[in-house]
Amino acid sequence: MKAAEGNMGRVFVVRLEEGDVIPDCLEKFSAQKGIKAGLVTIIGGIGEGNIVTGPRCSEEMPPDPIITPVEGTHEVVGTGVIALNDKGQPSLHLHGSLGRSEKAAVGCFRPGLKTWLVGEVIICEILGLESKRVFDQKSGFSLLEP
Repeated sequence: MKAAEGNMGRVFVVRLEEGDVIPDCLEKFSAQKGIKAGLVTIIGGIGEGNIVTGPRCSEEMPPDPIITPVEGTHEVVGTGVIALNDKGQPSLHLHGSLGRSEKAAVGCFRPGLKTWLVGEVIICEILGLESKRVFDQKSGFSLLEP
């Protein structure tokens, strides 16, 4: 385990609108506001895009992701972590649950996921951290280094 301690900074309330693309719009917002680290919570609607619902085989590295398309409007609740990537830009790792009718899916939100009607987001800035996402050759992921 690796850990770091920070302090609560600013808190932002953001309303996403129809067609806003997640996580792109939240990363751009974070860059504009100078957010280097933070906690993100989202509720609302998702209209289209993809999520990753796990690796095809847990033993293979790098993992082959199961890409699950989001077809039709879904209710959503999610949470994620913002940290700077190797280019010094805010990078959001966001997981959540999506539901439609009696079906639900849980996964990692992929770039290109679009808001349906509205998304309500709270971003809690964390100050005093030097956390970064560092590329890990074995997994092929950019992993959080607190």
